[in-house]
This record gives sequence, structure tokens and C-alpha cells, in this order.
Amino acid sequence: MAKRYTPREALDFIFDHDSDQEERSQVESEEALEEEVSEVEEDTEYNPEEEDPAEVVVSFWSKNGNFSWMSSPPERRGQLPSETVIRMTPGPTRYVISRVDDIKSCFQLFLTDSMVTIVMNMTNLEGRRVYGDTWKEVDPVNIEAYVGVLILCGVYRSRNESASSLWDADTGRAIFPATMSLQTFHILSHVIRFDDRHTRAACRQHDKLAPIREVWQKWVERLPLIYKPGPDITVDERLVGFRGRCPFKKYMPNKPPKYGIKIWACDAKTSYATVFSLVSKK
Repeated sequence: MAKRYTPREALDFIFDHDSDQEERSQVESEEALEEEVSEVEEDTEYNPEEEDPAEVVVSFWSKNGNFSWMSSPPERRGQLPSETVIRMTPGPTRYVISRVDDIKSCFQLFLTDSMVTIVMNMTNLEGRRVYGDTWKEVDPVNIEAYVGVLILCGVYRSRNESASSLWDADTGRAIFPATMSLQTFHILSHVIRFDDRHTRAACRQHDKLAPIREVWQKWVERLPLIYKPGPDITVDERLVGFRGRCPFKKYMPNKPPKYGIKIWACDAKTSYATVFSLVSKK
């Protein structure tokens, strides 16, 4: 009857079969390893304070010195594998750091000259259609001022406050009448456009976001160029409350607004939207 060996006995039998050859190869491998280690030590300097114990990788050699392998550090429970973790410093990109000098330059990183030009041309086109010869052409400064006023309305939490109260000398804020008159604000709010009204019908047959598609796409492309997210990123949906006329308005009874526009956003801990997509197509 054949003798049964345990795994340990089988390994001992294999390694002891040619001990002389193993000893010679082991001596040669050890000498080669010592030469490699000495060369590495000459080129590098070891600093124990910079070493992370969790990242230490231990090397092993076979008994005869012909094979080697490395053991990776054990993964902690609930910890993602190291290859799936984004290792970069979150914050503004080099592109932003080299271009931001003040508040205005930071503002223009999001609202670029190409976006302002599109809005200005389409607004002037609509203004000439509505007001005819009495229309006064707007320039990029007017468009930037109008967007700034809208942002200030949000900063002051003026959602349910009328525009007339914001421009009022007693109840309003001085920054609004200093930027533009109330009449100019109402006129721009009436005629501001992001596309050509005459070509909108044809574009909306295959894209429900056609009225703002060009400006929207340019703005979304800017987001990842301005800020680098950290390793903690979430992908979630959000319903922006809206009850006006909109072809892709959603009804979600489990959300507080119930009616609105559903947005999918990928944001980091700072709530910065790195990737922004809007559910709009058929």
C-alpha cells in the first residue's frame, strides 16, 4: 500500500531530494541578493518616520532561493482595496490657482466669455423681436451684472421677496439699485434667452433641454476643470422644486417639493458638483 504523506512531509521530501544542488543555488541566490541590497542601499536613504506600517510589504524567498513572492498588507474590515481609492489632494486645480486673483476672476471661471457671448447675442435677438427699434443692445457687463444680482438674491434668501422690495430705499439693499435699475432688471428678466426662438421647435424634437443646451453643456464641462474631489464621492439624485411649465418635470411623492426637476449629481464632501447631469432626453 502506498504511503500517504502530509503536505509538510511532502515538502521536506522534495527539498531534501537534492540537498547539494539546493545548497549551491541557495548560496548563489543569497550572494546575488546581498549585491542587489547593497546597490539599493547606496542609492536610497531609509527614513523610518516616513514609512507607514500599514503599507509595509514583506518579501519572501523559497528554500532553494529560486522563487520569491511578496505579501501585501492585510485589508481592514470595511476598507476598500488600495487600487480603488483615489489618491489625490482635493481642492482647486492648478488651472484655477494660476488664474484666480480676485472675486471677479473666480466668478469668470464659472461664467466664461463664451457663455456670456451666447446669452448676450440671444438676448439682443429676443429684445429686438419684442421691443423693435426701441431696444437698447446689452453688452457682456450687463449680462454679468444681471447674473450677479440673481446670485445676491439667493445669498440674501430672497426667494419669497418681491423684486420691488429688494430695490426699495427703506426695505431693500443698496447693492441692487447701485447695480441696475428695477426697470432694467424687469426688462432683462423678460427677454433673456439662451437660444434662438426660431430654431427651438426643431431642436426640441430630439432634446427637451434644447432652450439651454449649449450654455448648460459648456458649464458642465467646466466643473471638473476647477475642483478636484477627494476620495469620498457620492452619486445621488435630487429633486429641485419647480411647478412651472417644463416638459421633463417629475412628480416624486416621497420628496418634500413633490414636483420639480430631477438632477443626478456626483459631489464630494464639500457639496461641489464634479459631474452634473440632468434627466431631460426622451
